[in-house]
Amino acid sequence: MSDNQNLLAEQRRALILDEVRRRGGVRVNELTRKLNVSDMTVRRDLDALARLGVVEKVHGGAVPVAEASTYEPGFEAKSGLELSAKEDIAKAAAAMATPGTAIGLAGGTTAFALAQQLLDVPDLTVVTNSVRVADVFYNAQRAATAGGPGPRPGAATVVLTGGVRTPSDILAGPVADAAVRSLHFDVLFLGVHGISVEAGLSTPNLAEAETNRHFVRAARRVVVIADHTKWGMVGLSSFATLDQVDALVTDSGLPEDARAEIAEYLPELVVAGEANGAADI
Repeated sequence: MSDNQNLLAEQRRALILDEVRRRGGVRVNELTRKLNVSDMTVRRDLDALARLGVVEKVHGGAVPVAEASTYEPGFEAKSGLELSAKEDIAKAAAAMATPGTAIGLAGGTTAFALAQQLLDVPDLTVVTNSVRVADVFYNAQRAATAGGPGPRPGAATVVLTGGVRTPSDILAGPVADAAVRSLHFDVLFLGVHGISVEAGLSTPNLAEAETNRHFVRAARRVVVIADHTKWGMVGLSSFATLDQVDALVTDSGLPEDARAEIAEYLPELVVAGEANGAADI
């Protein structure tokens, strides 16, 4: 059986991970039929997902890894998941950023993807608690000024909070809290570990939860940027309720029943990658 060339490896793995989580386990032969690829391709995909720590290989297939509410995967592990979805979300969210405004950009892999899209939005003031997000702007500025007379016109002003670095490469704790507490944002773009009706926005890290509370309080408008796998997940600590969220930007993998549920709680849902992506609900 020849491999299906219409699916990139990351897309196949996202589909496999969705199937594993939805059904509680899959067999290799089922995946080969569903994806129209070879056994070897499926096994390579399962190996890659197992290395990321999101599935456990068993004889003939794979099952989901039971994630405790305190489990916090590192930045590298999370950065390998849902790459296409995060890129779509980042593009849609960047269109919501108005030139010349102050934005908060809380850390995470989706925020990292958004930072790259925000490079083209002029005159932003960006406050972030992510070293990786700050590096996106700093590296772009260094590249622009190499051999040139000065900063790129319209380049963002970036403020990096202090704090203690978490496994997700986010700065949190009292120093970060104090920095954010005294600021005010036109809009906050916020990545999350989990989002649900019952728990609202949550994270496995207690210090990060407290810093996120300050981010939310400092913002006139809160936009959550989260791929569809975050819906229904619950971390150890909740830091905001759904009525504190103004908009959710997600991807087309979000099921219809979840969209209907979100419609009861959020004023705006943006489904990136769909023709009519923005919807007031």
